[in-house]
Amino acid sequence: MKEQLLKLEKEALLELKGINDPSGLEKFRIKYLGKKGLLTAGMKKLKDLPAGERPEAGKLANVVKGNLTGHFEEARERVASGKAEGASFLDVTLPGREPLRGNLHPVTLVIKEVCQIFSRMGFMVVKGPNVELDYYNFEALNLPKDHPARDMQDTFYISGNVVLRTHTSPIQIRVMEAKKPPVSVIAPGKVYRRDSDVSHTPMFHQVEGLLVDKDVSFGDLKGTLTSFVHQMFGSDTSLRFRPSFFPFTEPSAEVDIRCVMCGGKGCRTCSHTGWLEILGSGMVDPNVYGFVDYDPEVYTGFAFGMGIERIAMLKYGINDIQLFFKNDMRFLRQF
Repeated sequence: MKEQLLKLEKEALLELKGINDPSGLEKFRIKYLGKKGLLTAGMKKLKDLPAGERPEAGKLANVVKGNLTGHFEEARERVASGKAEGASFLDVTLPGREPLRGNLHPVTLVIKEVCQIFSRMGFMVVKGPNVELDYYNFEALNLPKDHPARDMQDTFYISGNVVLRTHTSPIQIRVMEAKKPPVSVIAPGKVYRRDSDVSHTPMFHQVEGLLVDKDVSFGDLKGTLTSFVHQMFGSDTSLRFRPSFFPFTEPSAEVDIRCVMCGGKGCRTCSHTGWLEILGSGMVDPNVYGFVDYDPEVYTGFAFGMGIERIAMLKYGINDIQLFFKNDMRFLRQF
């Protein structure tokens, strides 16, 4: 019995020496000092010894128990204070580590900036449904069912009369139906077209604007968009208005800015022209007013629309539109 107790003590102390964490100490306590532990089980066998051997064996068992208990308490204090060999130590006086913070996506940043610029000019931000009726997406915008310009949109049809909106212009019709002039709104949001290559994606973002009131002229349109370009790209940015065609505006114009990549010298990005197209615009076609019960003899207005990904690429010098959708943290952390 004496040899068994001494052997148990030696093994326990050796095991205790290698424990450096609270969970290991608890397992040790249960294994050796618990109610069903090895030492407790050994002490229960004392009653089976001859009467002459019991006193000495009992005394040794108490000594071993006291020794193990003492070393266990010392080990627990060392672990708690972080002084145990191999244990980690926490200095609560050190400054904390600042957690990593997420960034807003560059497309979101540009949408926010565009909305802020036009809000300062008095435009109200409005939103509408992504799944739209053909009437609002096309017909009320002067695009009847046989209009060839519908092919420009390359639409996702959900049914014969329901589409994924191809632009945010339907919101303009909904606003004019609900409100009489003056109207000045911008409509940011996702739009969808069946177009996918290195420079296009089937889902992208647009911001479209509308202003209708009495005596609104093309000069007002030019002044508004010139102010926007200078606030977005800098006051020294050159721009030009180039005649174009859109079914719901007449006259229509596209707005180009001096290439931000080459400074107008000509490069691959601008097809060596020195100019980059950033948005379409024009005076609202009088036919559109017929769908919203506005009198074209009294009211005039202008509308414009831009692709946010294109604005973001030019603003941040990004040459691949696919970077906006890959969720590469090396790219996103730059913003």
